[in-house]
Amino acid sequence: MAKIKQTTIPFAGTKEQEEALYKKLAEYKDVPGGLMPVMQAAQEIYGYLPIEVQKIIADGMKVSLEDVYGIATFYSLFTLNPQGKHQVSICMGTACYVKGAGEILEAIEKNLGIKGGECTEDGNFSILETRCIGCCGLAPVITVNSNVYGKISVKEVDGILKKYK
Repeated sequence: MAKIKQTTIPFAGTKEQEEALYKKLAEYKDVPGGLMPVMQAAQEIYGYLPIEVQKIIADGMKVSLEDVYGIATFYSLFTLNPQGKHQVSICMGTACYVKGAGEILEAIEKNLGIKGGECTEDGNFSILETRCIGCCGLAPVITVNSNVYGKISVKEVDGILKKYK
């Protein structure tokens, strides 16, 4: 099983988020196969699936916490850690990788002080390693939110990230 990176950012769900989750649970509690739509809704509501939310889902859907956790760690659309205001994604597909994506990832991690899959303490940045994003001609590629930066070098990383600080 893949190593799960734990966050040091405490869970801070709101009453409104909790109400929205309980509403979704009520809608799907007796629906066969309803666990996945509830988990997707929870991910949309909270932005990630912390253990506190997984417990609510497990109780509400009358399944084990292990079942919820298993699904959350199996499907890549779910994340167990909060995502930053600015999502920095580095393409690790073949074209990007052979053109230096590994070194660019290291430079991003050094600049932000976090590893891939983590979020900065202030919640401003998170790093995501992705597979091919379809911009092979621009390799290596990173995205910050929906902004694409292609043919970048390690020297450009600090300048790109500075725009979002």
